[in-house]
Amino acid sequence: MLRLIRPTSEHETQALDFKEEFFKNNEKIINGSELLDQMENYKDWLVSVTNNICAETVNPDWVVTDTFFAVDESNRIVGIIDLRHTLNDFLKDFGNCGYSVRPSDRKKGYATDMLRQILNVAKDCNMCELHLSVERDNEPSIKTILANGGVYERSFVFEGEMADIYKIAL
Repeated sequence: MLRLIRPTSEHETQALDFKEEFFKNNEKIINGSELLDQMENYKDWLVSVTNNICAETVNPDWVVTDTFFAVDESNRIVGIIDLRHTLNDFLKDFGNCGYSVRPSDRKKGYATDMLRQILNVAKDCNMCELHLSVERDNEPSIKTILANGGVYERSFVFEGEMADIYKIAL
């Protein structure tokens, strides 16, 4: 059983190990990580994601966003997911939510469970729908979205690749 927890300073070692596993797997982008993949310093990243929780402290170039680690029964970080409460012009093609599962923990249903849980968080935030984008060749993520009630809404081109937007009504 997975739990979604907010990042804290106590997660630094695990978070850096989580990040490193993606890099060792030749994956340089960690979707839903609020730029953990680009930050040099965990403490700076933690300040950023903590500030982005609240309208009063959110980065002026961003939107209010909740970021969670997904941890398993042994409190090991197996995934990360974010919930963007609104969409600005930049996010209209990226959606309200991004997520990633650690390469060694894929194909265990974690992404589906993480998305299911974030839907409850979105409902608690009085959101009525989520928009999620996915590249067409990302079959596991498409299955995750469909398993959580996603309905195709539209397509767009991102970096020369076709991608689709799905909507999940809450």
